[in-house]
Amino acid sequence: MKKSAWMSVVAAALLGLMWVVFESGLLDDARGSQPTGAAADQLEQLRVAPSGSMDGYSRERFKHWTSQPQAGKNCNTREAVLARDGVNVKTNNSCESVSGTWTSEYTGQQLTDASAIDIDHMVPLANAWRSGANTWDDARREKFANDMDLPQLVAVDASSNRSKGDQDPSQWKPEKTAWCDYATKWVEVKKGYDLTVTQEEKQALKEMLATCS
Repeated sequence: MKKSAWMSVVAAALLGLMWVVFESGLLDDARGSQPTGAAADQLEQLRVAPSGSMDGYSRERFKHWTSQPQAGKNCNTREAVLARDGVNVKTNNSCESVSGTWTSEYTGQQLTDASAIDIDHMVPLANAWRSGANTWDDARREKFANDMDLPQLVAVDASSNRSKGDQDPSQWKPEKTAWCDYATKWVEVKKGYDLTVTQEEKQALKEMLATCS
């Protein structure tokens, strides 16, 4: 084979290889990055099911802000989370936070007034009801509403908490910089309590977990 013909074959082969790589990249972009890691593995273990009924739901079925004596005298769950999540927190004799600095997990906003802070249930009580908590007894619902072992309770700015309401990640997301942490905690709580996810919720969690480095 002449040198010019050989070079043409090599050039054609290289162009073909470049197209395969390029096409593969397009497919990857179309599919989106696939999440990896412990949270992604936990997500795959969650049972996918349609959102359940709200029949019988009431926040009173989840007794919350119960006494937390390990956090100090007169402390309830809200005050315990404020003390845990804040910096230089000072409390009065009633265990109320009178000063400190908090960073909202959903927006990154810096807050210095405890009254402007909501303690949010990562997985909202109503969402939990629709994904399995409707079958629990009241003791398990109380544990869920006051759980400080799993990342179920977080200090956030009141505005973002009220914007979120009882929506799942397919319906509401925090600032994008918080996606990884938010989705990781959401999955951990749902796995810890054997709660289900909807197909849309699972897809949104995959998208958010894909932002984890």
